[in-house]
Amino acid sequence: MEYPFPESVVARYDELAGASGNGAVDGQTWQDLLLTPYLLAVGEGASIFGRQMLYRRLRRGAAAATAGRVRALLADDAGRERLSAQLASLRKASAEVTESIYVAAADASGTANSAMRPAASQDGSPLPPVPAWSSWLWLMPVAFLASAAASFFWLPALIPTVVLSLVLMATQITFHSRIQQWAAIVEALQLQLGVHGRQQDAPGAALAAQLRGKLARSVVSTAPGVTEYADWVMLDNLKHYFATRRLVREHAAFLRKSYELVAALDADHAVARHLAAQTQWCWAEEGWEQEVHLQAVRHPLLSDGQALDLALDGKSAFISGQNGIGKSTLLRTVGLNLLAARAFGFCYADAARVPNLPVYASMQNEDALDGGESLYQSELRRAHELLALAKEPQRAVFIIDEIFRGTNHLESVSAAAAVLEQLAGRGIVLVSSHNVVLAQLLEQCCVPLLVQKRADRLVLTPGVLAETNGLTLLAQSGFDASIEQRARDVYKRLTGRLLPA
Repeated sequence: MEYPFPESVVARYDELAGASGNGAVDGQTWQDLLLTPYLLAVGEGASIFGRQMLYRRLRRGAAAATAGRVRALLADDAGRERLSAQLASLRKASAEVTESIYVAAADASGTANSAMRPAASQDGSPLPPVPAWSSWLWLMPVAFLASAAASFFWLPALIPTVVLSLVLMATQITFHSRIQQWAAIVEALQLQLGVHGRQQDAPGAALAAQLRGKLARSVVSTAPGVTEYADWVMLDNLKHYFATRRLVREHAAFLRKSYELVAALDADHAVARHLAAQTQWCWAEEGWEQEVHLQAVRHPLLSDGQALDLALDGKSAFISGQNGIGKSTLLRTVGLNLLAARAFGFCYADAARVPNLPVYASMQNEDALDGGESLYQSELRRAHELLALAKEPQRAVFIIDEIFRGTNHLESVSAAAAVLEQLAGRGIVLVSSHNVVLAQLLEQCCVPLLVQKRADRLVLTPGVLAETNGLTLLAQSGFDASIEQRARDVYKRLTGRLLPA
């Protein structure tokens, strides 16, 4: 049985492992580029171990360190099948293990990711020390059995027998939920160590096999009909709980290395399996910082999506096109492919040469009723975040759709021009907008590109949209002809007033 895990659990390893280089994908970019469904597609069939590692790679970028292993798996069908069989048991894990073996990493301000997590112990384990009294647990069942035996010969001994039975019951009730939760974690660790131990050439394989055995309960205590007595009378489950927590605490550093090895194997296998099922993809070449060359690039989540060519050398791009033609889809396609190249080393294209840069998006700013934030305030907040990111030492790619649509036309164009010029000076900007006058204002830093349909396929050509279709769509949506005509009259007047002839 394979257990579902929410994204918050999938993200746990990345949160705990901490920063790795610069330019991690931020939350809004993750949402705007629809990376959650994409990650599900890439990690289809992977365990929680592999999914956590894939999440971290997509969030942080890891192609340089992982693409070679994926290439080797793709070239070795038999080896990929063997690895698949070895990894199959990981999908039985019903719990994630990283919170038990990783200390919460500090963020840029020096505080832990979660104030609720325990502080690190001196040995680098997040688990608190096992209480000293746990080593005396054996006395309780011994005393109970002794008093129970004595009661057959001396009736007053029933009193301590009853008291001790209630203490045993209360102990089980007190620790029941903790024991159950920990048992799932121990089982997942055993699955992890089992895979590690089968990698004969991997460092620590022998120790992994040894620890796996120590984490297991004895055969006698788990025999049918014996478990209940062993737990409720002899406290075997509680003794096992404390013993395994002590073991995990003592070997936390090794368990972290073991986790990373196993999770990386599962992630590599998932990427190789994903690519083997794709009909169009290529290994991405790394270009210079202002170079984006994508030939017949497509979006992997759109079965009927059309491929497009995009070539940028040294400049950003202002993208225009009629309503509904696919400008937003194009931006998501480019953004996702740039991140796939950075994380996994490939693109969904016939050929790709792209920069190894962070990608940040601003595509779905909305009113926030619960926080009292208007659309324009939301856009301003995101623009401020992007400008702050642009000040980082590393350059970046900025994907922006319909900037500043929450205010009037003149202020929208003015603010957009100022922000986009700043961003273009610190990286590559791909921006789409219906405010085509922006193309003239940004001509020094942005190449104007027009999305249009030719011979039933979409193409990108130099230029700016000349004929809009917003009013045509108004008519096609069932509005009266008088409304359409009035709209066209107003549009003509405004165009003459706001734009040069």
